Amino acid sequence: MTPAVLAVDGGNSKTDVLLVADDGTVLATARGPGASPQHVGVRGCLDAVAALAREAAARAGRPGEPPFARHTAACLAGADLPREERELRAAVAARGWSGTAAVDNDTFALLRAGTDDGVGVAVVCGAGINCVGVAADGRVSRFPALGRISGDWGGGAFLGREVLWWAVRAEDGRGAPTALLPAVVDHFGVRRAAEVVEALHFGELPADAVHELCPLLFEVAASGDPVSRALCDRLAEEVGLLATVTLRRLDMLDTPGVVVLGGGVLTGGGRSLLPAVRARCAALAPRARIRLVEAPPVLGAALLGLDRIGAGPRAGQRLREGVDPRADARPS
Repeated sequence: MTPAVLAVDGGNSKTDVLLVADDGTVLATARGPGASPQHVGVRGCLDAVAALAREAAARAGRPGEPPFARHTAACLAGADLPREERELRAAVAARGWSGTAAVDNDTFALLRAGTDDGVGVAVVCGAGINCVGVAADGRVSRFPALGRISGDWGGGAFLGREVLWWAVRAEDGRGAPTALLPAVVDHFGVRRAAEVVEALHFGELPADAVHELCPLLFEVAASGDPVSRALCDRLAEEVGLLATVTLRRLDMLDTPGVVVLGGGVLTGGGRSLLPAVRARCAALAPRARIRLVEAPPVLGAALLGLDRIGAGPRAGQRLREGVDPRADARPS
């Protein structure tokens, strides 16, 4: 079979590539490290994707050089602003991977993976936090998602830093006592949280080691620790806020819209936040249906690609079954 779609999910921690036939059959897959252009640059991002595309093509019994498919659907973390998307679209087109190409932020992949038509709202909480909404008439609502400078609160990296912040302040007396302190000390195998700070300062620990602390937040919160529970409550509030603000922007508060949740934080320890998120959404958008999506985001990129080439719903269902047999387009 000839590949119709080269689907790419370029995340902060990993990159997935699929080659898909026009009937939705998955021809080959490949996975590599994160390829967010914000972290590795545009050239580094596309070089990483190209290597994975060659690997997938070889597995599909195809030539290892472009064109790889008729259409490329790339959903990339870090494609946050219009000028970034324009630059990436031009760079992807110049690579000649396919006759046509589209580049979107990775939130669009989550939204498409969790809906049958790409209409609704998606909130992703992984390394970072972001939200996108698409109305039935095509209107789109987005956020810059550039961190604290653009008003963001949340994401695994942010929460890991919060855990360390509270632990350090509990240790030196500036903050409230919290079970996060012994959890951090135990995680790094040190005697004091101050040792972790010093190791980060001198580069003896990589900066992203702090991200490892995010799962501790939910473990400690489950024990009833007030500081951890307050942070979890704040995250649930933020997820619900992103969803409802987007629904309001798109005039969807009173419609039976779909709110898709995903990302490693929400599908991992943050799953415990779902009841609070549902309650916050229900207060303003009582007809909204909340759905947690655990299927890989590259599924959404591939579905967007099939949409673009005009493949029908049967192709989409075959693709879902081929990527993740548990995947289902119906919201819960």
